[in-house]
Amino acid sequence: MIEETETIDEFLARRSVDVEEAVRKAAAAEIMPRFRRLAEHEIDQKSGPHDLVTDADRLAERHLTDTLAALLPGSVVVGEEAVHADPAVYDAIRGDRPVWIVDPVDGTRQFVHGDPGFCTLVALAVRGVVVASWTYAPVPDRLARAVRGRGAFLDGERLHAGAPEPGRDLRVATSHPDYTTDAQKRGLLGLRSDGVAPRPCGSAGLEYLAVARGELDATAFSWEAAWDHAAGLLLVEEAGGAHLTRDGVPFRVTGGNTLPFTAARDAATARRVVDLLSR
Repeated sequence: MIEETETIDEFLARRSVDVEEAVRKAAAAEIMPRFRRLAEHEIDQKSGPHDLVTDADRLAERHLTDTLAALLPGSVVVGEEAVHADPAVYDAIRGDRPVWIVDPVDGTRQFVHGDPGFCTLVALAVRGVVVASWTYAPVPDRLARAVRGRGAFLDGERLHAGAPEPGRDLRVATSHPDYTTDAQKRGLLGLRSDGVAPRPCGSAGLEYLAVARGELDATAFSWEAAWDHAAGLLLVEEAGGAHLTRDGVPFRVTGGNTLPFTAARDAATARRVVDLLSR
């Protein structure tokens, strides 16, 4: 295990910039040329009208799959669209090989509507532990990265989430009602309390970045697809924040979490939100 960890550490020290370049190139080649230029035949539904996929999603994921697997021989890629085509692909997250967890366009709904609030998410996990992540917002051309134990950065500037300012309502981004079960809706109702200002979330990756920057106090999400959460949860952790599920333990990218769960600017806020979700 130590030998494997050292190998991954050496890889990250040597090739992290190459991962950043791969993410930027995928966005430049496959996503941005289609932004606000999507034809009707380039947009499809997956599970319903709120679950969209575009040619940009598919082609950017293919681009990243080829590039990332070549950067780290022996690794595998778990991408949102590959899992949609074959759910068994997801099992690799629980395996022994290094895994790239990829969401090519996080915020596809926003992308389809011409809203710049979308991003590309890449995380690297080893045996269920996320060790590095990259969050790229192509429209403003901003890239956040985090390496476990080495901090979180946005365009080279270190991120510190800090504690929420006392005396004001907690700003919490929550799951969209269309993606929640009745039981999860009941849990989220706890956020309708004095001292809390909930709002529907946008791109999960950008919400996590807002928490890491101290612009948002917490999230409260009701789904556990690793591609939506892996990159952002590490970013929040390395900025000094915390994440907890309803049973009081950190979120696991391998699954089996008690939902909803939260990521917050600090541990005290995470506990407060979980208490509200458990009412």
